[in-house]
Amino acid sequence: MPVKWSGLGPELLLAVDRAAAEPLRSQLETQLRDAIRSGRLAAGERLPSSRELAREVGLSRGLVQDCYAQLLAEGYLETRMGSATRVAAGGGAQPAHVAAGAASRASAGQAGQHGQRLTANFEAGVPDLSSFPRADWAWAVREACRAAPNESFNYGDPRGSQDLRDVLAGYLRRVRAAVADPGRIVVCTGFAQGLNLLLRALAGSGIRLVAFEDPGYSRTVAAAAASAGVGAVPVPVDELGIDVTALAATGARAVVLTPAHQWPTGVVLSPQRRHQLVEWAAAADSMIIEDDYDAEFRYDRDPVGVIQGLAADRVAAIGTVSKSLAPSMRLGWVLCPPAIAEAVAAEKASQDRGSPVLDQVALAILMTSGRYDRHLRRMRATYAGKRSALTEALAAHAPEVAVTGLAAGFHAVAQLPGALAEQPVIAAARDRGVGLYGMGSMRSTGSAVPGQLVLGFGNLGERAITAGIAAIGDLLRA
Repeated sequence: MPVKWSGLGPELLLAVDRAAAEPLRSQLETQLRDAIRSGRLAAGERLPSSRELAREVGLSRGLVQDCYAQLLAEGYLETRMGSATRVAAGGGAQPAHVAAGAASRASAGQAGQHGQRLTANFEAGVPDLSSFPRADWAWAVREACRAAPNESFNYGDPRGSQDLRDVLAGYLRRVRAAVADPGRIVVCTGFAQGLNLLLRALAGSGIRLVAFEDPGYSRTVAAAAASAGVGAVPVPVDELGIDVTALAATGARAVVLTPAHQWPTGVVLSPQRRHQLVEWAAAADSMIIEDDYDAEFRYDRDPVGVIQGLAADRVAAIGTVSKSLAPSMRLGWVLCPPAIAEAVAAEKASQDRGSPVLDQVALAILMTSGRYDRHLRRMRATYAGKRSALTEALAAHAPEVAVTGLAAGFHAVAQLPGALAEQPVIAAARDRGVGLYGMGSMRSTGSAVPGQLVLGFGNLGERAITAGIAAIGDLLRA
């Protein structure tokens, strides 16, 4: 009868037929050999011990040991003193889809959007993944497992862990000058879910049109708006931030914006525009959705507080640890205005009943321990070094290129000189193994005049930044 082993090794379905004429050992050998040849068992995978497999399959341990010995002799398996029996590296040819998957995983860190292997990928919005504080996070998770009460392992409040919401409220008041009440914080999986929750709640209150910055999150906002059943309209951004007069003319009653470090131009919303925006929200009975995505990383200017601190009843502030820690954390929060806090919490409950509680408790521990702040200080210095490497490389190899948006975050905007267009430069750079990305792809019109590149340097080392710019310097000259 078919059986499946699990244990500490890979799961694999085996069919041992005791009524068949073929000896049991021969059946087992044939199935393991075929599994290795076909790629069902890949090179390096651990097999269960002879005792484990014998118990699962219902055979004698000696028979299984004989089977393993035969496959060892044939070169399908390998074993080392003190280590488990594993599939040998040359045991069988991997199927094409397995080999392709392995190659894809190996190159994922340096691959561009099209899967091509790149020596330098200037993709924006990606932090330094190698600097994730693994030891501190492991410590925080252990502390959470050790100290969390049993109730923490239940579904809990869909708004999120009370511990984390208390910690976040204090952090946002202290660092971002927010008016933060733990009862109005809803923990979510990141910006996309936070935006989705807010737009659904606003749609329920009668809002039918949301505006967004142009250039900016056009695809993200459009997708969330469509899901919520509301329309979306772009509003231009200039050197002072979003054009509030143009916003008012759209008739939208909600707007999504990035005032502290506009994505992707890098401009800071001016004080005058901030006050105009708050006045617009009050006069039009509208809502501001503020994405505070990378304000912790600043260099040449003082911190800029959140707009939410100016009008807590009109601003919903979204924050995440995607840039400060890592995107894979999938942890963020929405600081809601009182009028829609319950509606946002209800939307969260209906979508997934709440985000993983253990991770929330671990994040709260990381933040209260001081290790989170220490990590941010270390990353500010790291990104400052990378920023310097980028500006120095551009000055040396493409002196005609003006660079803006460098006061905070880990991306810059390079103004292409003369009549240089984005796409030919991007294509030529990719042929040289350098990933570049144009501002045009972030505009609602799909084009940018004059040409601009958005250069992310967060996930590149200083040497890679220098080498990448050196490789394409001649492409950036008029």
